[in-house]
Amino acid sequence: MIEEIKNSQQAIDMEDKYGAHNYHPLPAVLAKGDGVFLWDVEGKKYYDFLSSYSAVNQGHSHPRILETLKKQAETLTLTSRAFHNNILGPFEKYITEYFGFDKVLAMNSGAEAVESALKIARKWAYEKNGVAPNAGKIIVAEQNFHGRTTTIISFSSDDTAKNNFGPYTAGFIKIPYNDTEALDKILQGEDNIVGFLVEPIQGEAGVFRPDNDYLKKCKEICHKHNVLFIADEIQTGIARTGSLLAVCGDCTCEGHCEKQSTYVEPDILILGKALSGGFYPVSAVLANDPIMEVLTPGTHGSTFGGNPLGAAIAVTALDVVKDEKLAQNARKLGQLFRDRMQKFVDKSEFVSLVRGKGLLNAIVVNDSPDSSTAWDICMALKENGLLAKPTHGNIIRFAPPLVITEEQLNECCDIIEKTITDFKKK
Repeated sequence: MIEEIKNSQQAIDMEDKYGAHNYHPLPAVLAKGDGVFLWDVEGKKYYDFLSSYSAVNQGHSHPRILETLKKQAETLTLTSRAFHNNILGPFEKYITEYFGFDKVLAMNSGAEAVESALKIARKWAYEKNGVAPNAGKIIVAEQNFHGRTTTIISFSSDDTAKNNFGPYTAGFIKIPYNDTEALDKILQGEDNIVGFLVEPIQGEAGVFRPDNDYLKKCKEICHKHNVLFIADEIQTGIARTGSLLAVCGDCTCEGHCEKQSTYVEPDILILGKALSGGFYPVSAVLANDPIMEVLTPGTHGSTFGGNPLGAAIAVTALDVVKDEKLAQNARKLGQLFRDRMQKFVDKSEFVSLVRGKGLLNAIVVNDSPDSSTAWDICMALKENGLLAKPTHGNIIRFAPPLVITEEQLNECCDIIEKTITDFKKK
């Protein structure tokens, strides 16, 4: 039986005593969520401007997804992959048609999906591209964030996530982000390259958006050298950036994705987070047959991967994105947010920059990355009814649920502007 929490401090103290100290949460103890709002144990209401790192693009407790969860949970939740079930096949058909790929590998967490993509890419290279077994190298971008497993932190630039967890996995080469010349140079000079793994926008690094032609050039360079272009869209995908995927570029689709000329198709696409609307861990790796067919029975698996509950939830979560035109809402309101913040930046000596795409944005304050300023501002925002988190000491990410309305967004901009105007550095 779950012990009743009577106040926020009780919950914080309990986590501190019994839980591993691997996170540093803002001191808001949340007990309820609905749409763009969260409530803490004491009943205080907040705007959510983090969206569980973009896992709740569809908003908290979306009624359609909730109904699917209830219905499926009452019928069948898990069979493992030792048997077939009546939900997995329809889910696989739905998601492959939704994103335009031949095959999908269903997993659970984002890090699992990244690890799976790396395995698939290497196996493809050894079996189909003439790379010597165990010699394959994968290129990644500096300041990346792809998860925290041992393999992934091996190519991380984050010393906090990496230090004292070695020995590290070999076979990765880091190059600067948004630098196609560096990518081409490495591919010309190095043998046994398997692929290039990249985030279309680097979210954890501070919402760094590359040049408009960066992804297109990366894909062309990869194919010139016969290596795989692998897009990690765990945070940027599923409507967050104002398109179905960030690799769609500056599309103008008004319904579902139409694969316009701005679209850069990855050889391997990695999805997670909003794939389930925050109800259940679901992630996916998508690729076409010549790549995905390297997986054969026993080569990869997961007890929970592709379970009926997660699969059913994911279908409804994707339906909601399409039916409610969340990409289009993110596109429109993201521009509104940046326009308002830019006007604020122009007259503020304390904020130097706003950047982003869709409803994945960040502001940069005039202080060092090692400062506590961004954290202190987030604490002040919390007091004023808005929850956000810093990505560095001087960068705050703003990513509300995509169901937010124009009226609500303007109210949030008012809160942000007033909080920063009134803020005094400690």
